[in-house]
Amino acid sequence: MDRTIYGFVFRHSLRQQMLLLVLTVASFPVLYSSLELPKIIINEAIQGTDFPKAVLGREFGQIPFLIAASLTFLGLVLLNGAFKFAINTSKGRLGERLLRRLRFELYSRVLRFPLSAFKRMSQGEIIPMITQEVEPLGGFMGDALAQPVYQLGFLLTIATFMLVQEPMLGLAAMALYPLQIYVIPRLQRRVNLLAKERVRNVRNLSDRIGESITVMEAVRANDNSNHRRADVAERLGVIYDIRYEIFRRKFFIKFLNNFLAQVTPFFFYLLGGYLIIRGELSFGAMVAVLAAYKDMSAPWKELLAYYQQQADARIKYEQVVRQFDPSGLVGEARQSMDPETLPVLGSGSRIEFRNATYAEEDAPPEVEGVGITFGFEEHAALVGPGGGGKEVLAMLAAGLAPPTGGAVLLDGASLSDLPEAVFGRQAAYVGPSPNLFAGTVRDNVLAGLRHRPVRPAEYAPEEAARRTRQLVEARRAGNTDADLRADWTDYARAGVEPGEPTDGRIVALLGSLGLADDLYAFGLRGTPDPARHRDLVGKALEARGLLKSLLDDPAFASLIEPFDETAYNTSATLAQNLLFGEPVGPEFEPANLAANPFVRRVLGDVGLLDRLQAIGLEAARIMVEIFADVDPGHELFEQYSFIRADELPDFRAIVGRAGHRGIDGLDAAERTRLLGLPFLLIPERHRLGLIDGEIQSRILSARNLFRIGLPEDQRGLLEFFDAERYVASASLQDNILFGRIRFGQARSTAKVGRLLAHVVDRVGMRDAVTTAGLDHHVGVGGGRLNQTQRQQIAFARALIKRPEFLVVNMATAGVDRGLRAMLLDAVLRGMDGRGVLWALEEPELAAGFGRVVTVRDGHVVGDGDHAASAGPGGPSAGTHDAQMPEGGKRNGAE
Repeated sequence: MDRTIYGFVFRHSLRQQMLLLVLTVASFPVLYSSLELPKIIINEAIQGTDFPKAVLGREFGQIPFLIAASLTFLGLVLLNGAFKFAINTSKGRLGERLLRRLRFELYSRVLRFPLSAFKRMSQGEIIPMITQEVEPLGGFMGDALAQPVYQLGFLLTIATFMLVQEPMLGLAAMALYPLQIYVIPRLQRRVNLLAKERVRNVRNLSDRIGESITVMEAVRANDNSNHRRADVAERLGVIYDIRYEIFRRKFFIKFLNNFLAQVTPFFFYLLGGYLIIRGELSFGAMVAVLAAYKDMSAPWKELLAYYQQQADARIKYEQVVRQFDPSGLVGEARQSMDPETLPVLGSGSRIEFRNATYAEEDAPPEVEGVGITFGFEEHAALVGPGGGGKEVLAMLAAGLAPPTGGAVLLDGASLSDLPEAVFGRQAAYVGPSPNLFAGTVRDNVLAGLRHRPVRPAEYAPEEAARRTRQLVEARRAGNTDADLRADWTDYARAGVEPGEPTDGRIVALLGSLGLADDLYAFGLRGTPDPARHRDLVGKALEARGLLKSLLDDPAFASLIEPFDETAYNTSATLAQNLLFGEPVGPEFEPANLAANPFVRRVLGDVGLLDRLQAIGLEAARIMVEIFADVDPGHELFEQYSFIRADELPDFRAIVGRAGHRGIDGLDAAERTRLLGLPFLLIPERHRLGLIDGEIQSRILSARNLFRIGLPEDQRGLLEFFDAERYVASASLQDNILFGRIRFGQARSTAKVGRLLAHVVDRVGMRDAVTTAGLDHHVGVGGGRLNQTQRQQIAFARALIKRPEFLVVNMATAGVDRGLRAMLLDAVLRGMDGRGVLWALEEPELAAGFGRVVTVRDGHVVGDGDHAASAGPGGPSAGTHDAQMPEGGKRNGAE
């Protein structure tokens, strides 16, 4: 990247900057003319006597001349405004384009960072730099050339005009500018240094906040929250001191600048008045000079602001560039979408370690002088103590860490120099921490096949025109023009025909890895799109009918309380009973019902509004009493989930105020909070006796009023329950049950699960439900999945592209032993005839491998079959991850 912001600006926008400069210079004659005309209007049109006047071959009387001069002035004002509009919009567009380019370049560089850089830099540092810190640079980059030229030209044009009118006044107007030019920048320099320090401290604060979020579990487990607060408070104090000093100096500069600016009018009034009295200056010229001087302060302030902006932008840019230039940056050509040469890997390919060494910065080498070769036709296991080097060898073999000494060769070529596409498209890696993206299970598995667009997207004519404009802008901003909406799936690697649905292949693969039951559960809990899963909708209604017939059996009738339009469901919340439907969007979510005007009106019509507020107060009072001395983690909070532990202090205060003033003495917000509690009550679950038969009867009346009176523009915000219809906003399980599982029945959830499985299998929809589970969103970083599920999806992502070589690095450490063995067997069978290099957690797992390599203290100490390696006296005998030799090496791989 360019080391200076001007280098970046001129390299990527010199032509556009020159065009802006031409436009800027062209505006100055118009500006000068607009300053001259007021004098002509006053002196010649209003006070003049020699009429008619000839202008451009035509004669004008006094009134026509006044009208013509005034209209000309108005035209010049419009033309001057048009110039400003064109200049400002062009600057804004150019600045945004350069900002887009800068952000894209920074993000591209993040993708090229060596993995070791992420041990020194956290996301708390990187994200603000790309998003927030460079934001002001966009405005400056658009202004880089045109702004100072325009404002300086504006200033000189006005100064020239004033000198022409009266040299003495012109000199008086400019007398203090040299002093300001000398003093103000020197005062501003200290402010710039403070601003640089502020940026650094804010970045450190962001880093510390990000770290707190990452290690929140450890903070709470070790009662570190107060220490963390003290740390952040101290950092905030440092930032406060810096910002206060910036304000103090900045406003002193402003005070000084304003004072010097007001000294000039003093000279105007004194000298100008004197010259008018002496008859040496016309009144019109004096008015024109004063008007010009009034306009003179604006460009001067803009020039000062530009100087401050330039200094700040230069500091920000240089700091960002320094942070985004770590040593070991991956070459840009290595991440080419379409590399010129892409060697084909196969059974004859080899990974060769030639005297390979790896060390981080000044730390001791984690592997040293390793010389070994692995063929793509063999299954090899790496065993040895944790931190002994096997993990680093796996990283080196996958090209994720470049050797700091020696070389790692792929078919004779340095793996560190080959395009990433060579390994990334034909080989695969599964590490100890499964990296999942925010999206569905399907998205995460197919990520292993998405390297470049393989089929263009189809656009309607109006969309195609918009896409063309987007492509032009992307290219002008130096962004990739690859279409995200194109089909990126490499079907050939997955072994399916182009455009053929891959869901069947994904489900089969995940099933072989032990995730079939989880996918089925995801599908039941999900809300599949009816347009995409039409067969599933029909089958769900068929399953609902079958389940209803089974519930006629007394053995099952007590498990589920079905929805009935004429009855109150005591296993559902009051909100569900009132709405008798599922909300679409937030408008009718339970948390928002108490503040919804239409809901409040319906409750008022049936006489329940005040009654439910009273019930809410009673529920809050009961909760406060029950949980007065209960630990927040107690299971009672789970049972009474309509009120959270962190809400108790608020409700305790509300209950206390209501005890003194009554419920009418509470403010509107507090009464609304109390009204919200009854909506969450489930009579059969909470058993507080607050939702009695009378309340239930009135809720049924309110249900009818709600359905009848719901405004037309809100009908799309709610899907009402209907025994004959599929409710798209409800889960698949809820659509089949069409009711709620009853509370108080022993093992009711497990029994209903078996009943559901029975009807699902009877109507033949299990495969469809399992496939619908691919739509399950995994959450940020896979947060909605457990460790085992995340690892299974990571294995599927690697295996779906049928890699010629698979590197697995301690990837089953968090998996239970039974599933670990199954994963190991499934992966090795799936990779039959293709290469596997697996860094194992325990040497006992190496029995299924044809070759076992033992690594200890960064060196290969054994290479043979499992029997020879694990036998008495063998190099891996007694080796286990838990047995770290004293002084053993730290694991340097992530």
